[in-house]
Amino acid sequence: MRSPRTIRYPPMRIRLTVAGLVLSGLLVACTGTPPREAVPTLKIAAWNIEHLAERDGSGCRPRAEADYAALRAHVKRLAADVIAFAEVESAAAAARVFPPDDYLIVMSDRPDSRRDYFCRRDAASGPRINKQDVGFAIRRSVKFTRHADLAALGLGDPDLRWGVDVTIEATRPLRLLSVHLKSGCSAGVEREACPILFEQVPVLERWMAERRAEGVDFAVLGDFNRRLAVAGDRVWRELNGDGISLIDAAGGEGSRCVERYADFIDHIVLDPGAARRMVAGSFEQFDYGVPEAEHPSDHCPIAVRVR
Repeated sequence: MRSPRTIRYPPMRIRLTVAGLVLSGLLVACTGTPPREAVPTLKIAAWNIEHLAERDGSGCRPRAEADYAALRAHVKRLAADVIAFAEVESAAAAARVFPPDDYLIVMSDRPDSRRDYFCRRDAASGPRINKQDVGFAIRRSVKFTRHADLAALGLGDPDLRWGVDVTIEATRPLRLLSVHLKSGCSAGVEREACPILFEQVPVLERWMAERRAEGVDFAVLGDFNRRLAVAGDRVWRELNGDGISLIDAAGGEGSRCVERYADFIDHIVLDPGAARRMVAGSFEQFDYGVPEAEHPSDHCPIAVRVR
């Protein structure tokens, strides 16, 4: 006697397959087009990891292996395809957080200033600050092109960070610039650091103008060290000069990372072309899932999805 599996199951599979083909044919007949597949998206993020060092116990935020393991777990939860990072000592430091099997590291080529500072201003002893640089962690499945660093952001000062510049291949090319601007001028114009930050703004404007001239969609993301969403902010006004209308991916949403700071200083800023490719409602503030005192960095990642 033959097995029921042999006699009955294959005809059922055939009938289901035929039914599926008939349904597809009806859809084509009714609409004139075959069913559309979902447009693929990429998740891009910005994250200042706060003095990420390559060695245990080093720098202004000394960490042990357990701390790096916790950061790797957060990377997995964030699940971003491209992360613009800041305050990272080296590619080796980045690789401790972004697993090399999953991500390629693109680091700034800025030379080490070789200046030796203590972590606390005016300190005469204690831990010393490591080099802080920007870069990208890019998932290995994402095709990209590396461009020359935006060294002009350094203003000739070896202690100021350069921008790291890549083009990623999404539904069409998207140019990304990872930045970490001068700290100490989060609002207003009077603080000591403000003239330096204000000198960096025209450098960004020129970079943006070059992208517009090329007809390339772009985003600038990272730690701007500036509350761009404050009404009438000078930096935001200047970046939006020459007829361009930039979009901050946060869309007016307030920061929830650190209780005493209601405004973002980390931003994902998109030109109109890139903004049209942003998936509506996809802006995300990453929650570490632990009390603020236990956050692994003084910044929380932000992210958005683009087509």
